[in-house]
Amino acid sequence: MFNKSDSNKIDQVELISIEQMVPQNHILRKISRVIDFDFIYDIVEDLYCPDNGRPSLDPVILIKLSFIQIIFNIKSMRQTIKDVEVNLAYRWFLGLGFHDKVPHFSTFSQNYRRRFKGTDTFDRIFEHILLRAFEENLVDTNIQFVDSTHVKAHAN
Repeated sequence: MFNKSDSNKIDQVELISIEQMVPQNHILRKISRVIDFDFIYDIVEDLYCPDNGRPSLDPVILIKLSFIQIIFNIKSMRQTIKDVEVNLAYRWFLGLGFHDKVPHFSTFSQNYRRRFKGTDTFDRIFEHILLRAFEENLVDTNIQFVDSTHVKAHAN
């Protein structure tokens, strides 16, 4: 049964932060507690010019976007960006507020093409992240998946 007093709740203003909305046991919180992503700045320092052109998107955000895509098995960066727009845990992990603009998906591809393509930068960054994740027991090795697209079957 509808209670007329319930309709007044729509007009109420509540102050709430993204910090409050992300559950304490969320995997991105666990990752954030054990991995300090600031190491990325040292790795990419030579790929950015500090005093030429427009300011770039923070490289940590670029890597974290890719990280979200991998962890949550999102098929494309375009879909990752759409998900970041509505997922508070993703926004929190990236350091974006409710009203912060989410980068356009092409920003990632342009940065990759202009800065990272042909380098081992991504490999070095993700190797560091993976090692930290193993050290902190965030990786479960009990189940392993193998892409068997190119594995010949032994049908006989």
